[in-house]
Amino acid sequence: MSPQEGLDHRIRVGSCPDSWGVWYADDPRQVPWPRFLDEVARAGYEWIELGPYGYLPTDPTRLAGETAVRGLRVAAATVRSTLHRGRTGWQETWPRVAATAALVRAVGGSHLVVVPGYWRDPWTGASVEEPSLTVEQWRDLTVLTNRLTRQVLDSFGLRVTVHPHAHTHLNDEQSVARFLEATDPELVSLCLDVGHYAFGGGDSVTLLETCGERVGYLQLKQVDPAILAAVVAEDVSFAAAVDRGLWCEPPHGFPSLEQVLAAARRLDTDMFAIAEQDMYPCPVDKPFPIAERTRQLLRSYGV
Repeated sequence: MSPQEGLDHRIRVGSCPDSWGVWYADDPRQVPWPRFLDEVARAGYEWIELGPYGYLPTDPTRLAGETAVRGLRVAAATVRSTLHRGRTGWQETWPRVAATAALVRAVGGSHLVVVPGYWRDPWTGASVEEPSLTVEQWRDLTVLTNRLTRQVLDSFGLRVTVHPHAHTHLNDEQSVARFLEATDPELVSLCLDVGHYAFGGGDSVTLLETCGERVGYLQLKQVDPAILAAVVAEDVSFAAAVDRGLWCEPPHGFPSLEQVLAAARRLDTDMFAIAEQDMYPCPVDKPFPIAERTRQLLRSYGV
């Protein structure tokens, strides 16, 4: 079977502001949002994530017009959470979730990607919390994730997918397995960022093959193995790892995106696959050629 025959239209490919070096709603070092929209469309993508709330216009009518005129559609947005903190975490998390979910719904999106809070400061690498959760914190995280997912679905009609991420409490095979065991399989699914899962030592193809029914969304990125070894050995911060080029342009790293996409296809379900490459900050002329080459590569894999 050729790569072009290996996948079908049920895998919907997109990209996101992160691949244009965007981490914040407003930062003069970032690509201006009109340029991001122009270039993501020129690169051949039809679907986008919204990036940090406030980077793209938050007026739904304006945002819908700006995307539609470029032939773009919104898949999702990402929001951070601190649900392991119990009642305080819910009070911190829900207003952000509600504002973001309302915008996603208003412009026709279907998903909300929820990222646990960092236990390490992303810039300094200093510990801001314990790296492991207590039994009570695990209970708060899982119970409140069930609640959040149900409330977002009932209030906004969106599916929540939870994103295991480097330097959070969901960062490796063991923590992800424990999280899946303790959450409602009818409600809670993963946003499997294959690069972050690899950073924590996880095998995304194996996860898709063994727990594929719990994966509702993909983010596609690769890790440079030599840089990863140095980053782990030196225990550097997340921002420093990004600056070194840990997340590299495919196909020059791992895991194999072709194999990941083939495993996703075998699930025979509709799924977004969002190309993402962390590179904040970066020159404004750097992202587009990479995005265009990445889109061509993914097309060669049949998506």
